[in-house]
Amino acid sequence: MFRTLAAALTAALLALPAFAADMASVSQALVFGPPAQSRVALDIVTRERRTDALPALILGMRYAGRGPLRTDYTRAFQSLTGARANSWFDAMLWQEANPQIKPHPSYRALKLESLRRIDPEFMRFLGGERSDPARMTIRLEEIAWGGVEVDGIPSLDNPRLISAREARYLVEDDLVFGVEINGDARAYPLRIMGWHEMFNDVIGGKPVALAYCTLCGAGVLYDTTVPGQSAPLVFGSSGFLYRSNKLMFDRQTDSLWNQFTGKPVAGPLVNSGIELKALPVATTSWAEWRRKHPDTKVLSLETGHRRNYGSGVVYNEYFNSSELMFPSLGGGKNLSKKDYVFGLRLPGGAKAYPLRVFEGGKAINDVVGLRNVVLVGNAATRTVRAYDSAGRQFFGSGDTLRASDGSVWKVGEEALIAPNGQRLPRLPGHIAYWFGWQSFTGGQSEFYGG
Repeated sequence: MFRTLAAALTAALLALPAFAADMASVSQALVFGPPAQSRVALDIVTRERRTDALPALILGMRYAGRGPLRTDYTRAFQSLTGARANSWFDAMLWQEANPQIKPHPSYRALKLESLRRIDPEFMRFLGGERSDPARMTIRLEEIAWGGVEVDGIPSLDNPRLISAREARYLVEDDLVFGVEINGDARAYPLRIMGWHEMFNDVIGGKPVALAYCTLCGAGVLYDTTVPGQSAPLVFGSSGFLYRSNKLMFDRQTDSLWNQFTGKPVAGPLVNSGIELKALPVATTSWAEWRRKHPDTKVLSLETGHRRNYGSGVVYNEYFNSSELMFPSLGGGKNLSKKDYVFGLRLPGGAKAYPLRVFEGGKAINDVVGLRNVVLVGNAATRTVRAYDSAGRQFFGSGDTLRASDGSVWKVGEEALIAPNGQRLPRLPGHIAYWFGWQSFTGGQSEFYGG
């Protein structure tokens, strides 16, 4: 009896031009409709070749296109695009590659409703005019829910620090984000930061935030003092992703920011000209950081949150897999998407260095954009530091480098330092998965092949 009624309903709706013309109702059915109504909507958009319904169809593939309906959604997607997509993940990759597809005007309200049902707090970032495409620098249809609510991944704000001697929970090969500013050395273990993905702190008198995107393998340190703001910005995790990269937000204006670029992408600060200044940070082993900085401070396990901060616990399965958890197209150059690179973005250009070129530890002399640079790294500890070489050639590895004139320079956290005190400044590069670097440099970055 149910099947008979559903068939009759489908036939009746397909015969109504008014329903076919009401793309808002069709899109609503694609995402929120019961199965019978969803199938009617799929038939309509397929019959009428409504490519402007594809963003709603793709959204429906995530939230409604499950079980028996999944085949119907994938069949409709293939009919409209000519491409195969067996899942929402595949369809999102196609959508990223086809920015010429513009959603029907009804899509915006539909997307917001889908997010509101998950967490009403999401409207802080995208409600009202904030989600107007003309006021955003990223595509609304590519913003994806990351599986948590607002602040579901809690930031560490002015966290408790302890001495290296007190940090008995750490083992030698635990990786840390190492930062030194104005002589103030700090270590932020990845086994803790993986649960929080953000800290707001003051190091050496400078207000900073470290945004760690576990999904794209990038920890970027930013100066949070920006023009036009009376106080340093304080950041948190929104719960949103864009091409498998976290969208963070500032607590003063609730603007969304791209973690990778340090630029606002939605909210009041878009088109303000504000861009966070990146600062140097080193990924290295606890043993190596403590050796170089015996007086370092380090995060305490007393974070105010209950988490399993054990070695190799957080994101263990993801870090040991070659697969992505969320869709992103970036890749190429005969590297796997999750191969690590060290990336430098400088005036006039950007360049990515596969971590493998630093195997054994060595210095690389190169040119990035308008600057001569030297990089010294060690692939074993995922450590690379870059400096402005001022045209000098450097050789060696470890704690010192030898210049072509025979002088020996100390490898410091803030500069290369000559015996006479001359300093060559450190440059703010960072480690990332290859797909993340490619996604957010627009494919315009150069690539160091060795």
